[in-house]
Amino acid sequence: MMDYNMAQARSTRIESIDVLRGVVMVIMALDHTRDFFHYGSFFSNPTNLETTTPFLFFTRFITHYCAPVFVFLAGTSAFLYGTKKTKHELFKFLLTRGLWLIFLEITLNNFLWKFDITLSRLILQVIWAIGLSMVALSFLIYLSRKTLLIVGIIIVAGHNLLDGIVMQGNSFQSIIWYILHQANIVTVSSTSDIGIFYPILPWIGLMVLGYSLGYLYQKGFHPIIRKTWLLRLGVGTILLFFILRGVNIYGDLVPWTTQSTSTKTIMSFFKVSKYPPSLAFILVTIGPSLLFLYAFESVKNKVTDFFLVFGRVPLFYYFLHILVIHFFAMIGMAIFGGNWQDMILTKEVFSNAKLINYGYSLFVVYMVWIGIIALLYFPSKRYMIYKANNKDKWWLSYL
Repeated sequence: MMDYNMAQARSTRIESIDVLRGVVMVIMALDHTRDFFHYGSFFSNPTNLETTTPFLFFTRFITHYCAPVFVFLAGTSAFLYGTKKTKHELFKFLLTRGLWLIFLEITLNNFLWKFDITLSRLILQVIWAIGLSMVALSFLIYLSRKTLLIVGIIIVAGHNLLDGIVMQGNSFQSIIWYILHQANIVTVSSTSDIGIFYPILPWIGLMVLGYSLGYLYQKGFHPIIRKTWLLRLGVGTILLFFILRGVNIYGDLVPWTTQSTSTKTIMSFFKVSKYPPSLAFILVTIGPSLLFLYAFESVKNKVTDFFLVFGRVPLFYYFLHILVIHFFAMIGMAIFGGNWQDMILTKEVFSNAKLINYGYSLFVVYMVWIGIIALLYFPSKRYMIYKANNKDKWWLSYL
């Protein structure tokens, strides 16, 4: 019965998109496991060339693929959802789901990340960015196909021209700019603040481009032509990254520099800005992702089935994996002699640097990550099958 249900769940959807989403969801758990378990992770930057190691840098770099691919494919999924709906129905769905995601970010996601019921430090992350981008996309879908594509390209390619605009303070104009393009922390009081770490302008552009990619996946589009376009776009995007990064004039907030060793120079070259995502960041993550879609369009085996499960239930998996990782970190603190209450991540915990000496080796991080993925596979699979067998329940599209 389980195999039959699995076949049912995969029969009506484009598998390569969900497999790619599943791959990045699994990789995302590595980054979040590192956040909660690696030594010094709460107070250090894994891409700081003065303190990082090649292995730690790679561990962080590979997880850069998660957010942009997730946002990009959210746009593609929105297009495919709209092929079965009227424009007005798609507008309503994107608007309401976007607002729902913003609500979940502010309430549920912040609680799961910190276990702080006071929400003394409110952090607006990728779910917030996806929600706001969906709200924006709900209005943009009324543009023509060509105009929408041009808008997406202009935003993604041109937003780094705005890097020189830097705001300070908590004025209304400053906060609007933080939301749009400049990551910053807004101080609310001596005991609370809001971290705006995902300025939405480039994310909107990326979601629009993902929506435009959906045209390649509409019913009746020839697979060979689609794969040709995926190959061309993927290779072209990667080449553009190396050209722009090599010229080193435009495309990222921080130019790369020659370092004391070749390894550090390579790391400097690939140290691209995520907050907000630079043009270079988007190119180096989306290019290989397009090649993945090209290469795996017709691949169906046990490995793709494994990743397919996580790709079909991304929101469910996202919240569940944060809960489990945080809970396990708290248990680890209790077992190994720490104060488990320090894992209730209030603003005071960070202000007093209570976790500055906390953490484990990268080997432990990877082992915990593998265990978390194995643990979450079965509930994710059951939920995937439940969704596939209950398509008449409209509220499931919001979960």
